[in-house]
Amino acid sequence: MAKATTWSKPVTKALRADGISVKDLDPSATPGFKGDKRAGEALLEERRAVLSDLQERLYANGRSGDQRSVLLVLQGMDTAGKGGIVRHVIGSVDPQGVDHAAFGVPTAEERKHHYLWRIRKQLPRGGQIGVFDRSHYEDVLVVRVHELVPPEVWGKRYDEINKFERKLVDDGTTVIKVAMFVSLDEQKKRLMQRLDRPDKYWKFNPADIDERAYWPQYQEAYQAVLDRTNTEYAPWYVLPCDSKWFARLAVTELLIDALQGLKLDWPAADFDIAEQKKRLARA
Repeated sequence: MAKATTWSKPVTKALRADGISVKDLDPSATPGFKGDKRAGEALLEERRAVLSDLQERLYANGRSGDQRSVLLVLQGMDTAGKGGIVRHVIGSVDPQGVDHAAFGVPTAEERKHHYLWRIRKQLPRGGQIGVFDRSHYEDVLVVRVHELVPPEVWGKRYDEINKFERKLVDDGTTVIKVAMFVSLDEQKKRLMQRLDRPDKYWKFNPADIDERAYWPQYQEAYQAVLDRTNTEYAPWYVLPCDSKWFARLAVTELLIDALQGLKLDWPAADFDIAEQKKRLARA
């Protein structure tokens, strides 16, 4: 199945956050994709192989001293599918080349430091794909919605985050920020599935039900994030997530696009190949 027959426009354009209204977003949409679930899942299998090859090149170059990396930021409400992205997209590449971090409620130690302290500790090394399950944006989302600090405190963080990401990019990290949106109806369905399955109880948090009441406030907070931190060097991509297959395919395409942009080739040998062949033949 050819990619051109299923995408009407590049995923980087179809999902770009420019001018997006969070309140008007349709979480069941599949922007830019012309096929159905069957076509999407078939294409995903093809594209996972492409992603795996590109990631291996990134990792190989990192082993050879290349300090470039990719950082995938997954930001979304519970059940949006962040874990599914990690399992079904990142799971298709060599785990040696992945730096994964999940950010929950700050620990006592983390609260003693600037909010970016724990983020900096988890940045990807050269040659790695870094994955953030939630991120520094918690400090202008949850913190804002629940009024954990005064507005004059969280209000300064948008500019701080822009400067932080600017330095990341200048230091060789390609930043892919994905805002994941699931409808309240679909979220309720997914939460109920967790309550219906003993093997999913561990994923359920009663607080997730409470958070649903704050959705209007979260919409405002996400809108501010998109309006104030969607930059040319670290753009936001808005991802409707009611269709899991589409979310996974779209993130795969975003990663492929980023890795292709690095124009990676295999590292050249730093030894005499002919000589090593002769040595091996004699061994």
